[in-house]
Amino acid sequence: MNAWIQLLVLWLLAALMMSLGWLWQRPRSNAGIVDALWAGGVGGSAVLFALLGDGGLWPRVILAMLGGLWGTRLTAHLWQRVRGEPEDGRYQNLRAHWHGSQFKFFLFFQFQAVLIVLFSLPFLAVARNPQGFGPWMLIGIAIWLVSVIGESIADQQLARFRANPANHGRTCRAGLWRYSRHPNYFFEWVHWFAYVCIAIGSPIAWLTWAGPLVMYVFLRWISGIPYTETQALRSRGDDYRAYQRSTSMLIPWFPKRSEP
Repeated sequence: MNAWIQLLVLWLLAALMMSLGWLWQRPRSNAGIVDALWAGGVGGSAVLFALLGDGGLWPRVILAMLGGLWGTRLTAHLWQRVRGEPEDGRYQNLRAHWHGSQFKFFLFFQFQAVLIVLFSLPFLAVARNPQGFGPWMLIGIAIWLVSVIGESIADQQLARFRANPANHGRTCRAGLWRYSRHPNYFFEWVHWFAYVCIAIGSPIAWLTWAGPLVMYVFLRWISGIPYTETQALRSRGDDYRAYQRSTSMLIPWFPKRSEP
């Protein structure tokens, strides 16, 4: 199947899914479902392209497994947060800023459908790789394992910290969070380099760089760190400011001695 047709099919499916997600959030006033749907959509695109791609068997099997498992884990984690907690502060602020406009929320959900297509481009390149199993695929699998395990550990450490009522209004400095203010984002970013390795040999391998490059831009300047830290400063104030002064923003590093 032509690559453009594959992308069109993915966009139509993503747009339908996001429309249903928008309908789901209307009576519940919880737009956080969009994060879980995005993760599921991107992970699902890996499986879709693995099935429709014309590359070698090994790249497509590895793509379906790694992309599918990554998407499943992240979707389940985000769904637990959506189901068990009030609407994320980021979306509460958007709701207030937009005066509850459901039309603007619909456009926001549809924008996420477009982002699913954008982040699927590395998977499209892997699915067209004609190579057999080789060293670069082993390296890609290793990167995937380290990043997904690291992100899972960071998520679990934060969840345990937040589950303790005594930590209300305090900043998590446990485990990986002592070395990075956003270790989950860091490992999410690293994860995309796995597909750069697995796609080596593909005629459109250059597309895989869209993953780590676009993800870094979004995390660093658009929808990741800026929104998260603004909300953290609003809810935790001086404690989070001290955390900012002592702890690396994204790439893990030893904290400064000024840490409380």
